[in-house]
Amino acid sequence: MERLGLIAGNGRFPILFAQSAKAKGVNVIAVAIEDEASPEIEQYVEKLYWVGVAKIGKLIKTLKAEHIEKVVMAGGLTKSHIHSRFKHLKLRPDLRAVNMWYKKLKSKHDHSILEAVADELAEDGIELISSIDYVKDLLAEKGCLTKRKPSENETADIEFGWKIAKEIAGMEIGQCIVVKDRIVLAVEAIEGTNETIKRGGELGRGKVVVIKLSKKGQDPRFDLPTIGTETIDYLKEAGVSTLAIESEKTLILDKDDAIRLADKNKISIVAL
Repeated sequence: MERLGLIAGNGRFPILFAQSAKAKGVNVIAVAIEDEASPEIEQYVEKLYWVGVAKIGKLIKTLKAEHIEKVVMAGGLTKSHIHSRFKHLKLRPDLRAVNMWYKKLKSKHDHSILEAVADELAEDGIELISSIDYVKDLLAEKGCLTKRKPSENETADIEFGWKIAKEIAGMEIGQCIVVKDRIVLAVEAIEGTNETIKRGGELGRGKVVVIKLSKKGQDPRFDLPTIGTETIDYLKEAGVSTLAIESEKTLILDKDDAIRLADKNKISIVAL
């Protein structure tokens, strides 16, 4: 029976991944990030270990002790921790994390950090692979996914914002923008998608369009654009009328529930 390592961050995705892998007959050994991952994941894995977010050495040691050769990353991390006050006291990085952070990182961009972690794993014979093969049913199919379709004005906003969102994602700024009447209201940075939606909704005073994309050359091993019921709740509160995402490159968690909730609130979701 296949055994697979899982580095679990926050959100629903690690749980849904573990459920899907278990259903496929895969035994999952989860290393969950403290203060990020949900304890619920324990129900769906063979074994569960907890490590601090900056304990790279302990994470690798745990996976090696379980003879794990392949591992996936699922779920996000709270990026603002990187710039928090007294971050070293809060995160308490181990020696391997310190060495990676100060000697090996070329930049502090998300992908540079994750690639550095992948390199650290590879040094100890552990391959970081994509989670997609285990959760293909969560990928957004092309087309309008909801009963309500974008209006003519909303479609124009999508066409206007799509290229801008791609450029911003490619520059490692963020994966989400908020647009209204061909004006960019908000751009995602370190605060994350949900806070960007909230800010854009307040500035646009409702009926705004949200565009969330992957960057060109997105590494499928980590950080794929993801939406779910929580996203829909933020869209509703912000007065968002349309969400545009990228087909086959965006994960929709609890897909049926998310689309049902969007329909209930007359929010259009379109995957291009």
